[in-house]
Amino acid sequence: ELEAIKARVREMEKEDERLKELQLEAERRLITSLEAGLFPKTTEEKMEVDQRSIYVGNVDYGGTAEELESHFNSCGQINRVTILCDKFSGHPKGYAYIEFEEKSSVKAAVELDESVFRGRVIKVLPKRTNMPGISTTDRGGYRGRFQARGGLAQRGGYYGGQHPRVRGRTYRGRARLLPWYFPY
Repeated sequence: ELEAIKARVREMEKEDERLKELQLEAERRLITSLEAGLFPKTTEEKMEVDQRSIYVGNVDYGGTAEELESHFNSCGQINRVTILCDKFSGHPKGYAYIEFEEKSSVKAAVELDESVFRGRVIKVLPKRTNMPGISTTDRGGYRGRFQARGGLAQRGGYYGGQHPRVRGRTYRGRARLLPWYFPY
């Protein structure tokens, strides 16, 4: 029985060495792929990739990358199809990005705007380059309860932080669950 345990330990040590070699090989491949430029590093490279890519909106939730690739295959050689998914649920968001080999393929793909994919009319646009620090949803300014206008208010409140007295029923936020006059 002791010999069987020793043999099993030797077997496990050999397996451990083989796994370490595989790990080193995988790390070497990753480093060479980074050096070869498979992943864009600079903003110029990202912009160049974005000029070869399209945005596809209103994609059916059951659509796969292979189906999208076959739909846009007539436009040119496709490098990558990315269907974006919700990070919490894992369900598709309903849009995708397709990267082509050549820039001329983007014009051909935009021609497929308002075509039907899996029973839905899809929206095809050239991909825009995302500029760091610039947001389309950034409204700017102070977004508190009361906005300072005309120089009368200080940091979101009236004068010394007191709110104006309002006559009648006023509802802020959710509707009241109690009647408007409730003494207790």
